[in-house]
Order: sequence, then C-alpha cells, then structure tokens
Amino acid sequence: MTHGKLYHIGFGKDDLGERSPTIALLSGDPERARLIAQSYLHSVRLLSENRGLNSYLGILPNGKALLSATSGMGAPSTTIVVNELIQLGIKLIIRVGTCGSIQEHVPVGSIVITSAALCRQGAANDIAPVEYPAAADPFVTVALVKAAQELKVKHYMGVTASVDTFYEGQERTQFMNRQLLRSLRGITEEYRSLNVLNYEMECGTLLKMAGVYGFRAGCVCGVVAQRTVGEEVILEQKDVAIDNAIKVAVQAAEQWEFEK
Repeated sequence: MTHGKLYHIGFGKDDLGERSPTIALLSGDPERARLIAQSYLHSVRLLSENRGLNSYLGILPNGKALLSATSGMGAPSTTIVVNELIQLGIKLIIRVGTCGSIQEHVPVGSIVITSAALCRQGAANDIAPVEYPAAADPFVTVALVKAAQELKVKHYMGVTASVDTFYEGQERTQFMNRQLLRSLRGITEEYRSLNVLNYEMECGTLLKMAGVYGFRAGCVCGVVAQRTVGEEVILEQKDVAIDNAIKVAVQAAEQWEFEK
C-alpha cells in the first residue's frame, strides 16, 4: 500500500483513515464526483482537488466507506487514476458516466449498464492486446441491474462502444468534422447493426484494466443524447439521466457483499 500522497490523485493511504474504502465510484466530471458525495454520503471529506481530479471520502447509509473520485475525460486520464486507486486498496470500481444512445429503443433519460465494451481506445492497447475482452464483472453487472429494478429506473444492458473522441470517433459531423476519415464514415450505423447500445469514452479501457490487474469493474451511464435523431446532448433531460445513473451505482455499491 502507498502511504504517501500519490502524484496525480493527490492523496494516499494515510488520508483514508481506519475505515479505508474498497469501492470507488468513478466519474469523468469532477462536479459529478462532488454531487455523489454531497447528495448520497455522510461524513464527507474532500481528499484532493489535485489537477481537477476531485476525490471525496464518505459513508453510505449502511455504514460502508465509499470513495467518489474523478477520472477526467477519456481513457488516458482514466488509466492514471485507476492505477493509483488500485494501489490504495480499491477492489471495485463502478464508472458513473454519460453516453449517447445509438438505438431507437434506448431513450434519453434512461441508463445503459455495460455488459461488455467494443473497445476502440489507444490507451487500452497499452494494457492488453486489441483482442483482449473488455468485459464487465458479471456480479457487478447483476448488482447494477438489480439496483435499477428496485429503483424502477428504465435501464438497458448490453454492449457499449468505448471510443477515444467525442466528435470524430462518434461520427459527429455537424460542426468541424465534415471530412471524417473513411474508416469512421458510417461507423455508427455499423455499430447499430451489431446491437451496440451506446457511445462513451472510458469504460472499455477500465474493463480491460480490471481483467488484467485483478479488480472488479462495471459501468452505468445516463443517456444524454439520442444519436438516431441528432448529435446534440439533450440538456433538458441531462440531469435526470445523470441522477438515475448515480442512484443505481450508489445502491449497487451499498448492497455489494462479494469480496475477492
């Protein structure tokens, strides 16, 4: 275990106290990490705001310690944060993110629980070969589905396309990117025909790391865009989608009992 402050996340084992958490909820947005801590935990303590990677330690209603941390946007930043969290004894990481649906039946405001990821991310290739599966832990996936059912949150489980870029890699052409690489033209329709549910930018690499490094991981994302009708994030329903994803992740973490 590392007792000194780790370089990127800005805290170490000694900062976690006697009730050291083994579960982390990981958000790309530091504001979401703060929201989770302040809205769902008590006895909350800010651990660090180093590099904008805000991290909070708090207690769930059942008395279990929980870490709410920020990964930053994209896979490279995620690999750094995950490496350092694992050094501090975290055994389960649930990504709590946002995504764009590419299927008509998956509406904005609902959530997608990732069973596995189509991983098109350069950072992941430093973790394992391209062919290495980016699979969510099945027990974590079941825990997230169970929480969604209990909370009556509209949810969908399936394969996520995890890519490196928000614009080019997700075939957004409305703004600057009208001359996409030929390999990306029509990629969304191709993924749709493969029954991929959504686009996001971190979970594929996280899931590969979990397989290689031996921790558990899952992913739940609020749907904030419907790519079958447009490219824009639907701001009017963004808060509902994020709140649904957070509630499901928190309940799954609180009910988690399986330790490796």
